[in-house]
Amino acid sequence: MAQSIILNINEGVAQITLNRPQNLNSFNNAMSAAMLSALTSISADSSVRCLLITGNGRGFCAGQDLGNNQQGENAKDLDLAATLDQYYNPVIRLIHNMPIPVVCAVNGVAAGAGANLALACDLVIAAESASFIQAFCRLGLVPDAGGTWSLPRLVGMAKAKALTMLGDKVCATDAETMGMIYAVKPDAELLSHCQQLAHHLATQPTYGLSLTKRALHESLNNDLDTQLDVERDLQRLANNSEDYGIGVDAFLNKTKPHYKGR
Repeated sequence: MAQSIILNINEGVAQITLNRPQNLNSFNNAMSAAMLSALTSISADSSVRCLLITGNGRGFCAGQDLGNNQQGENAKDLDLAATLDQYYNPVIRLIHNMPIPVVCAVNGVAAGAGANLALACDLVIAAESASFIQAFCRLGLVPDAGGTWSLPRLVGMAKAKALTMLGDKVCATDAETMGMIYAVKPDAELLSHCQQLAHHLATQPTYGLSLTKRALHESLNNDLDTQLDVERDLQRLANNSEDYGIGVDAFLNKTKPHYKGR
């Protein structure tokens, strides 16, 4: 049986490939458990300095696979809240709090929890053929996997309400225009572009990038005075880091810095 998650680590970059292409990489329990295990392993591996997430085949991720569960229950009898507690919520928390840049290469349709998995990442780049669908409303469900948190912050409350209540398909270029994602690339160039980006990020002062990520996240709930204190405290950590010393030495000596991520 093929692995539902493929994890490769090379030169400081961990690449997770969702690998149920026959099901548009939708999640069943086995795939959810494998994803959680891979992310837990990556978060504990100090040699990994960037994470890239993508999908195999023509879809990125179609969300929860309601038609393929190991216990053979009817989809309407599944305890979706328990699935969120056990799998999805820990996955989203790990991605959100990962102390390294997380790049997502959306190679095709991203629907439901699959769309929100992508939006939990730091830099989301989509193929021209990709699309994003908040499909929950079509089943009478509430958006999950962090969608009700990320969407209003990315596109604004009015647009978030429309996307989640109407379930409209958003093409990649429209997603970029509305600020949902970072960029769009031709299908044939997507993976190589994102791999190059991930390898570039892995050579950067990733400890400082982790502090930047933390500062941006904290800013969403802070007033200006509080955020200025956050910046001060995190800058103190950055100022005392090994990477800062390496960067300053390289600047003064006009040499290329070789950052350590610490």
